[in-house]
Amino acid sequence: MNKQTTRQMETDDVLRVELEEFKREHRDLDVAISALEATAGDQLTIRRLKKQKLYIKDKIAQLEDRLTPDIIA
Repeated sequence: MNKQTTRQMETDDVLRVELEEFKREHRDLDVAISALEATAGDQLTIRRLKKQKLYIKDKIAQLEDRLTPDIIA
């Protein structure tokens, strides 16, 4: 393998780790939001958590796009 291929593989590995962390954080926020909604928690906090969850969802989509090779049909 050449240096470029090795460097790309290392970059992909880092992106995969970031992706897994964002997915975990997204699941954690989902659990927290559900718990707050079940106990009639503070609506402002729930809205903030939902916005954060959407932001993380966008980051997940961006990382998945970077990791998925373009397929020309």
